[in-house]
Amino acid sequence: MKDRVVLITGASRGIGQCAARMFAADGGRVAVHYNSNKKSAEETIASLPGKGHALFQADLSLKAEAKRLVDEVTGQMKRIDVLVNNAGLWIDHNPALTTFDEWASAWEKTIGTNLLGAANVAHGAAQVMMKQGGGRIINISSRGAFRGEPDGPAYGASKAGMNAMSQSMAKALAPHNIYVFAIAPGWVDTDMARPLLEGPGRNDILAQSPMNRVATPEEIGRTIMFLASDGTDALTGCIIDVNCASYLRT
Repeated sequence: MKDRVVLITGASRGIGQCAARMFAADGGRVAVHYNSNKKSAEETIASLPGKGHALFQADLSLKAEAKRLVDEVTGQMKRIDVLVNNAGLWIDHNPALTTFDEWASAWEKTIGTNLLGAANVAHGAAQVMMKQGGGRIINISSRGAFRGEPDGPAYGASKAGMNAMSQSMAKALAPHNIYVFAIAPGWVDTDMARPLLEGPGRNDILAQSPMNRVATPEEIGRTIMFLASDGTDALTGCIIDVNCASYLRT
């Protein structure tokens, strides 16, 4: 990855932060995106080995902000070789337990960030990649696209849409040497998930997988690194499950 520019959305914590550190350790120049958690984003970029990294803020639920992010990264770092579309949010909105206004708000916010935001950043990055002769787009989806999410229907729908978007863009962009992939994690042992993983529901969460565990950020990060590497072109359009087979129901 030496000298490649990697834009990672939602890179202040969790999977995004882990991927940023891996790309930087491999010689990449990382554009660290965040929305509101500036402190964690600054800690992330300070922890990256190497030089040439930069910090960018944008609310990706706003189309103008998504476009501005791509423009600023390109203006400052001159190119985008890899996009990791990792930014996303979860809002509890079980349809049996929410008012109409709560339900509608959850859908608007979730689809706006998880799907429309990702789509707009991917489109902008693709325009840059076409001019420079190619690139790679890696979208972080979820097992929820396959299992359904009763407490977060909009989340599951957003990730199912991301899978379809990834496959459609893979078909459209392959002639331009741009390869598009999706990764579908389930539970991941991040600081955000740890309160639940260490809480009273821990055993139920672990039992969702025949391996009786959840994935680590490093496992997701290594998969991202693999897809970003040379020699994986033929995988374009794929959706890779990295969720300890927890998406499979018994």
